[in-house]
Amino acid sequence: MFHEITAENAVEYLKANRFLDSEEAATAEALAWGVSNIVIRIHRSAGNDFVIKQSREQLRTQAQWFSHLDRIWRELEVMQELENLLPEGVVPRVLFEERENYLFAMDAIDEGHQVWKGVLLDGKYDLNVARELGNYLSAIHRQSFLNEQYQTQWGDWKIFDQLRIDPFYRFIVKAHPEIKAWIDDLIEEMSAHRICLVLADFSPKNILITDQGIHLVDFETAHYGDPAFDLGFFLSHLLLKAVYFQKQGDECIQLAECFWDQYVKHGAAFPTEGNLDTSKMDAQELGRRTIRHLAACLLARVDGKSTVDYLTDPLMQDQVRSFALSLILDPPSSMQKAISRLAEMLNS
Repeated sequence: MFHEITAENAVEYLKANRFLDSEEAATAEALAWGVSNIVIRIHRSAGNDFVIKQSREQLRTQAQWFSHLDRIWRELEVMQELENLLPEGVVPRVLFEERENYLFAMDAIDEGHQVWKGVLLDGKYDLNVARELGNYLSAIHRQSFLNEQYQTQWGDWKIFDQLRIDPFYRFIVKAHPEIKAWIDDLIEEMSAHRICLVLADFSPKNILITDQGIHLVDFETAHYGDPAFDLGFFLSHLLLKAVYFQKQGDECIQLAECFWDQYVKHGAAFPTEGNLDTSKMDAQELGRRTIRHLAACLLARVDGKSTVDYLTDPLMQDQVRSFALSLILDPPSSMQKAISRLAEMLNS
């Protein structure tokens, strides 16, 4: 029987299931991660802290939004595999799992960490972070390119559809019925480019900064699919913050340019042997698809089920809509030109 874990009952649960010693002094603290899970840090008097994460069926959004509890096992599997694709410590190590209650535990990141989203909204920018994130995402996409094992293991899009395609892409058609055919085509194109591991939640709220470096969390939407989704999704977050800062948003623009340049810099190298068709990862072709996902993700963050919490000004929301629709109706020839178009709009 499913037992819902809270900060109030977590320590009792862990002791009852022998994940903590019955005599150990420990406390639990709910963390503000995402809308789809409960995440609790366990503070220990002896031994290292750890974090437990449990699925929730109904997501914490204004619009009703449900997803299957078993998505958490996809996240666990991807975290374990990312240990092989990224430098040590970038992704927390999985410690144990409890299948009956849809939860697992992982190493806790330094308690003094900063969430990159908060850092950006405080007006603090570091191109080195953007550069390193470009390296990480490029490494994930390149090292998983045409990997048959990943395709078999993570080719199911059920959770990706529930948490991204439907609430982001299909939902925005309610506000913009004129782009329904375009959205349908975008989803079809994405489905035709299933070529690597895609995280589908690579965003500033899931990037934690410590003295030890950059750490990535939250992988339940991961699947084998089109890397252009990851790129458009991530870049949309940086450009939304540029809109938030208006004429002072130039540094967010620079972060987007730096990230894209660093990602593309590694795009030509594929570790898999053999004669592979890498045309779908060609910088120009990938840029074309990424611009389309950027446009859809921008619209989703003002008109989808999960809107960004910092863009409450109607005029700023209209700027986002105007920019996104311009990318759809008059697509630029390169990502650099897409980013420059927003810079010109904000400085006009």
